[in-house]
Amino acid sequence: MSVLIVIPARYASTRYPGKPLVELTGATGEKKTLIQRSYDAACAVKGVDRVVVATDDDRIKDAAEAFGAEVVMTSPDCANGTERCAEVIETLGGGYDIVVNLQGDAPLTPAWFVEDLVSGLRNDPIAEVATPVLRCDGRALNDLLDDRRAGRVGGTTAVFGADHKALYFSKEVIPFCAQTFEDAAPTPVFHHVGVYAYRPAALKSYPTWEAGPLEGLEGLEQLRFLERERSVLCVEVEARGRQFWELNNPQDVSRIESMMNQMGIA
Repeated sequence: MSVLIVIPARYASTRYPGKPLVELTGATGEKKTLIQRSYDAACAVKGVDRVVVATDDDRIKDAAEAFGAEVVMTSPDCANGTERCAEVIETLGGGYDIVVNLQGDAPLTPAWFVEDLVSGLRNDPIAEVATPVLRCDGRALNDLLDDRRAGRVGGTTAVFGADHKALYFSKEVIPFCAQTFEDAAPTPVFHHVGVYAYRPAALKSYPTWEAGPLEGLEGLEQLRFLERERSVLCVEVEARGRQFWELNNPQDVSRIESMMNQMGIA
């Protein structure tokens, strides 16, 4: 099955304008933009046929082409990364069995997260979309809770049924848990990793659906699938000692750089 990775990137982020071009300093002191680090993460995934950056901004296009990325220009009217991926497939003329949306704000995404995601979708004939979830340890859960207490929108959490089909995603920390946990202790909260794998038919249908109230309230694109009662598979992935965080706010830059330093990421 042929696999395409699309990295949607837009300049006009509401919470952090210009985010894709923010520089992150690695463990060796090398500076790379967020979009380049996300592209590097995509290129490390095994079994992928093509990687493209999808943007509507010439500044991002020029920066991406400067480090050797293939760029597909998309409409500024795309409401989110999923719509941008759908436009990319239309522009490229299809030809892929699975399309992966590796969002351009997740440079710490390990290759095996995406590899396990693609494998999960391949092995589930019912699921139309798949997305990774990572069980929070006590430290990650406390980071999520700290963001909410400070009024920041941090990571997204996911809840799913016994069949691993998604029940809901939220920017609140769900499920509610009154218990406290040691830093390394596993918790019942799952951090949603901002990556999606789509079957082409589901991706083609997505832009034709109006956004529902839940998507509007949460600002989470994947809720459009749930509001249309489409099957979204949550694939549990293992951290293997790696820390994971997305760059959502300016405050996340130092947090991600600290994680990169601790993990020895150049």
